[in-house]
Amino acid sequence: MTGTLAGALEARGIPSHPDKLVADVEGTIENVEGRPRITKIKVKYSLRIPKGKKAEAERATAIHDAGCPASQSVQRGIQVEWEGDITEE
Repeated sequence: MTGTLAGALEARGIPSHPDKLVADVEGTIENVEGRPRITKIKVKYSLRIPKGKKAEAERATAIHDAGCPASQSVQRGIQVEWEGDITEE
Protein backbone atom coordinates (compact mmCIF):
# COMPACT_ATOMS: atom_id res chain seq x y z
CA MET A 1 0.00 0.00 0.00
CA THR A 2 2.80 2.41 0.85
CA GLY A 3 4.42 1.89 -2.54
CA THR A 4 1.12 2.56 -4.30
CA LEU A 5 0.61 5.74 -2.27
CA ALA A 6 4.19 6.82 -2.99
CA GLY A 7 3.55 6.40 -6.72
CA ALA A 8 0.30 8.36 -6.53
CA LEU A 9 2.07 11.17 -4.68
CA GLU A 10 4.99 11.24 -7.12
CA ALA A 11 2.54 11.38 -10.06
CA ARG A 12 1.16 14.57 -8.50
CA GLY A 13 4.61 16.13 -8.07
CA ILE A 14 4.79 15.36 -4.34
CA PRO A 15 8.08 13.79 -3.19
CA SER A 16 7.76 10.57 -1.20
CA HIS A 17 11.35 10.06 -0.11
CA PRO A 18 11.63 7.90 3.01
CA ASP A 19 11.61 10.97 5.24
CA LYS A 20 8.46 12.36 3.55
CA LEU A 21 6.21 9.28 3.75
CA VAL A 22 6.15 7.03 6.80
CA ALA A 23 3.73 4.17 7.47
CA ASP A 24 3.03 2.72 10.90
CA VAL A 25 1.32 -0.64 10.50
CA GLU A 26 -0.52 -2.72 13.09
CA GLY A 27 -1.95 -6.17 12.55
CA THR A 28 -4.62 -7.93 14.60
CA ILE A 29 -4.33 -11.69 15.00
CA GLU A 30 -7.36 -13.60 16.22
CA ASN A 31 -8.32 -17.22 16.72
CA VAL A 32 -10.55 -18.17 13.78
CA GLU A 33 -11.87 -21.70 13.75
CA GLY A 34 -9.10 -22.78 16.10
CA ARG A 35 -6.27 -21.23 14.06
CA PRO A 36 -4.47 -17.91 14.34
CA ARG A 37 -5.41 -15.56 11.50
CA ILE A 38 -4.64 -11.97 10.65
CA THR A 39 -8.08 -10.37 10.69
CA LYS A 40 -7.27 -6.67 10.45
CA ILE A 41 -4.47 -4.42 9.25
CA LYS A 42 -4.35 -0.74 10.25
CA VAL A 43 -2.04 1.62 8.43
CA LYS A 44 -1.35 5.16 9.60
CA TYR A 45 0.51 7.32 7.12
CA SER A 46 2.45 10.40 8.08
CA LEU A 47 3.12 12.62 5.08
CA ARG A 48 5.23 15.75 4.90
CA ILE A 49 4.35 17.59 1.71
CA PRO A 50 5.21 20.92 0.08
CA LYS A 51 2.89 23.84 0.82
CA GLY A 52 0.05 24.13 -1.64
CA LYS A 53 -0.12 20.39 -2.36
CA LYS A 54 -2.58 19.32 0.35
CA ALA A 55 -5.55 18.76 -2.00
CA GLU A 56 -3.42 16.56 -4.27
CA ALA A 57 -2.05 14.61 -1.29
CA GLU A 58 -5.53 14.09 0.12
CA ARG A 59 -6.75 12.83 -3.27
CA ALA A 60 -3.80 10.44 -3.63
CA THR A 61 -4.41 9.15 -0.12
CA ALA A 62 -8.13 8.73 -0.75
CA ILE A 63 -7.72 6.64 -3.91
CA HIS A 64 -4.48 4.71 -3.36
CA ASP A 65 -6.15 1.72 -1.71
CA ALA A 66 -8.36 0.97 -4.72
CA GLY A 67 -5.30 0.83 -6.99
CA CYS A 68 -3.15 -1.31 -4.71
CA PRO A 69 -3.02 -4.96 -5.79
CA ALA A 70 -1.79 -6.14 -2.37
CA SER A 71 -4.55 -4.34 -0.49
CA GLN A 72 -7.25 -5.47 -2.89
CA SER A 73 -6.02 -9.06 -2.66
CA VAL A 74 -5.90 -9.33 1.13
CA GLN A 75 -9.24 -7.58 1.61
CA ARG A 76 -10.92 -10.83 0.63
CA GLY A 77 -10.17 -12.11 4.11
CA ILE A 78 -8.56 -9.28 6.06
CA GLN A 79 -10.11 -5.95 6.96
CA VAL A 80 -7.78 -3.13 5.89
CA GLU A 81 -8.07 0.34 7.43
CA TRP A 82 -5.89 3.34 6.81
CA GLU A 83 -5.65 6.98 7.76
CA GLY A 84 -3.37 9.80 6.77
CA ASP A 85 -1.81 12.61 8.74
CA ILE A 86 -0.72 15.27 6.25
CA THR A 87 1.62 18.11 7.23
CA GLU A 88 2.57 20.91 4.85
CA GLU A 89 6.17 22.14 5.04
